[in-house]
Amino acid sequence: MAISIPHGKDAVDLAHYRDSLAATASPAKGAKPEPLYDTVFDRTYGVFWTYLKSTSPPRFTPTLLSVLRQSQLDFEARVRQELAVKHKHRVRYHVFVSRIPGIFSLGGDLEFFRQAIAAQDRQALSAYARDCIDLVYAYAVNYKLPVTTISLVQGTALGGGFEAALAANVVVAERQCEMGFPETMFNMFPGMGAYQLLTRRLTPVEAERFILSGRVYRAEELYEMNLVDVLADEGRGEEAVSNYIKRHQRRAHGSQGLRRAIQATSPIRYEDLRETIGIWLDTALNLDPTDLKHLDYLIRAQDQKNR
Repeated sequence: MAISIPHGKDAVDLAHYRDSLAATASPAKGAKPEPLYDTVFDRTYGVFWTYLKSTSPPRFTPTLLSVLRQSQLDFEARVRQELAVKHKHRVRYHVFVSRIPGIFSLGGDLEFFRQAIAAQDRQALSAYARDCIDLVYAYAVNYKLPVTTISLVQGTALGGGFEAALAANVVVAERQCEMGFPETMFNMFPGMGAYQLLTRRLTPVEAERFILSGRVYRAEELYEMNLVDVLADEGRGEEAVSNYIKRHQRRAHGSQGLRRAIQATSPIRYEDLRETIGIWLDTALNLDPTDLKHLDYLIRAQDQKNR
């Protein structure tokens, strides 16, 4: 399919957006970009915590995706080096947490989607989607390393944010959290791995129904559905993660072996994720005006949620 060349106002908006990303990723000489996350390493149990800062974007902007993907590459390099030298206190767990009050992630950058769809800019949407699945895939396969990935959800996780949470080997959520895939509200579907991630825990029929419902669920409901592994009281999420790690420490080696066996027999394949985003792109670029009105409503709701 030919790539449409955007014209007019939308083309300028998208070009500005990409220029902003480039400027952030490669700041001027001597300038330091605002850090979007903090890290803490607990050597006692080998736990590497990544905390999304409270000032970080509440949605996956292209810049945030780029920064987080680089953090994954740095993490992977660290673990490989530690394994090579048989480091006694190597990293064994990677925990991702958001410090944005009440928000884990509101998902994809809907305003960016809207501009790209209006401009019929398949190339921009495709690049964004690839960045999303790169992030999700690395976490879902625990970097193909003997580490356990953990998501700690302490606030709302919607769309791509919920996909990011589900990608982890272990999902810990506080009771007050709400999570779901609202994409069907504007006649879309979550295309960055939602179905593949859900079918690790649900049957294919259940996964389809879950996505098509468009519902936002309470953490307690998701725990009953086995989509959340550990349910914590409000404000006790980090404690719950620590307790989980302590309880499973003696079985960590066996758990890693079992996880490798499961991934070998029922893998999440990167090629499948790539194929899915192709279908997602076709669907997005063919939304009608009524669908786009619903998308505009969600953009306003996403903005209000961040205030």
